[in-house]
Amino acid sequence: MVPHLTTALKGPLLDLERRFLTEQPSIERWFRTQWLEHTVPFYASVDLRNAGFKLAPVDTNLFPGGFNNLNPDFLPLCIHAAQSAIEKICPEARGVLLIPENHTRNQFYLQNVSVLARVLRQSGLNVRIGSLLPEITQATAIQLNDGSTLTLEPITREGNRLRIGDFDPCVVLLNNDLSAGVPDILRNLEQNVLPPLQGGWTTRRKSKHFAAYDHVAQDFAGLLDIDPW
Repeated sequence: MVPHLTTALKGPLLDLERRFLTEQPSIERWFRTQWLEHTVPFYASVDLRNAGFKLAPVDTNLFPGGFNNLNPDFLPLCIHAAQSAIEKICPEARGVLLIPENHTRNQFYLQNVSVLARVLRQSGLNVRIGSLLPEITQATAIQLNDGSTLTLEPITREGNRLRIGDFDPCVVLLNNDLSAGVPDILRNLEQNVLPPLQGGWTTRRKSKHFAAYDHVAQDFAGLLDIDPW
């Protein structure tokens, strides 16, 4: 299942656009081989900059927000993708502990968390949202502007496992970029932690991101015989 974007053609195709359409089977085959050869992040978002004559990714976020901005028509695709990603990483997963950023007043971000949790639930998972905030000592309902409610709950650690009460999840899913570092409660867990802790903001470098992008761009450009710049 792949999304087909609705577009309105307002002029003749550019040479680059025509080449992409002509080479679509080769492009799809290239993507499939890359997925087989490399470990794919559970989820990610990419920041793009458009200079008019050039479009380039300037950052890749392993802890993406903005799920509330997704086209509702693509929700079935999101659910299917979540099912596939979970099955690859933890086939027996039934419960997911979702840990968001420490925002309790940012409505746009909280709506993002709400939609992400809904996608996971509709993929067949039991989802609870745990907070790292020390002031969250009991289940706390937050009213969202769209009329829904988001419930944050305190996390406890027993041995090397995180829990919420008697809820013992298979997977800990971070929607928190760990910009303040990795808290001790998340270290050395038995559970699968996604994305891995070493993907946190404090350990990543833009220079490494661009080095990786340059390699991918050159490989892809060679496939289509175009300038990687």
